[in-house]
Amino acid sequence: MTAGSIHSSPAVHRQPPAAERARTIAAAPAVSLYGLGLGICQLWGATTTDAGDVLLVVPTDGVVTAALRDTPLGDVPARLTVTERTPFPVPHPVRGLVQLTGLVASVAEYDVTRLVLDFADVRTCDSLFDVGLSATLLRLEPAEVHLEEAGGTTDVGLDEFLAARPDPVSRAENALVAEHCHALVRLAARIQRRVGRHDSIRLLALDRYGVRFRVQGSAGCYDLRVPFVAPLGGPAGFGAAVDRLLTCGP
Repeated sequence: MTAGSIHSSPAVHRQPPAAERARTIAAAPAVSLYGLGLGICQLWGATTTDAGDVLLVVPTDGVVTAALRDTPLGDVPARLTVTERTPFPVPHPVRGLVQLTGLVASVAEYDVTRLVLDFADVRTCDSLFDVGLSATLLRLEPAEVHLEEAGGTTDVGLDEFLAARPDPVSRAENALVAEHCHALVRLAARIQRRVGRHDSIRLLALDRYGVRFRVQGSAGCYDLRVPFVAPLGGPAGFGAAVDRLLTCGP
């Protein structure tokens, strides 16, 4: 659930498109893989690269690689679930999840090195060093993308998902919180005055469209978005955008 800004502005309804949120979550490290007829499969790492390749690192002697060797079709139906958790101390830390359903297939030998490097550009994974030895790199070709967050589910078009890019502010949120800690504390204090002193306000997330807080009250919790006046192009404008929020409105 989202709520309004602390100032009156047309930006009150501004939030990331579903495809952008899905791409951002898809690069998160918390993943699980379910293979049709295989159940939950051992997975050492997964990510969606900036180019849109959904890559998996699995044990070479695991059930997925065995299934690929045995099938005459060359692929295995599977569902990859990626969960995004906030790095900040809040109740119910899950911010959202994405389910990518499609076909898992082998990666051509000539493409392995390039894709390992693309994987590493998004996030670190120690098992990448074992690819070609005890680990195998696979590719998931998604057919369906489902986004779940704030109590709702959205079907994201595959073309939209592949065309979208991960949120650059979300990627840098730990560094941004460290750099702009005092301004974010002041922003939280303004939110506190608006929602009431008996409700708990915790920072939940940063993105290029604004700042999200989790509000915990006697009736439950909900997420409240404080949108920027305009979406940011990257982390460089974050400090100025928060300062503008602090100087707007009552």
